[in-house]
Amino acid sequence: MVLRLLLQLHDSAGRWRGCPEIGTFRRMRYFVSLALLLAVLWLGLSGVYKPLLLILGAASVALVVWLTERMEVLGAEHDPGTLSWRLGAYWIWLIWQVVLANIAVARAVLDPRRIRPRMISAPANQRTRVGQVTYGNSITLTPGTVTTRLDSDSRQLEIHALIPEAVADIEGGEMGRRVEWLEGKP
Repeated sequence: MVLRLLLQLHDSAGRWRGCPEIGTFRRMRYFVSLALLLAVLWLGLSGVYKPLLLILGAASVALVVWLTERMEVLGAEHDPGTLSWRLGAYWIWLIWQVVLANIAVARAVLDPRRIRPRMISAPANQRTRVGQVTYGNSITLTPGTVTTRLDSDSRQLEIHALIPEAVADIEGGEMGRRVEWLEGKP
């Protein structure tokens, strides 16, 4: 079903509709890697392998791949195949940071004197907008912090932090460096 959809995305001259300057192999790799990533995510999150749900999952994957082509969002920074093993390593690190932040916020709830809300600004040094958004979302996923604004032009994030430990973590820049690493920077 997905392969049939991919074949329909060609025009009569063999070019991809929507973005003719990107080569056929690269676009095919993008759509196949997107379909595989979505299928694995669907199967992993559903945990139910009944025929009806498998059919609905395949239909959902095909719909998302088709919408991705229709919206013309293909670009090197959107290719799930380029993230490789770094994404899994980053998720493991981020989950650990969420656990640590949960403990810090729980301690602050038990002792309200620790709560000192503050707005801070942090640099978003990631090379792509997707990297900047990933950084902002990672901050928001971490309990006790919320990214309230991302200015891509000045490369700055505005962040609300609930406790001083969260401010220190953000100012330390470790999460920003990890997202840069995720993008492929050393």
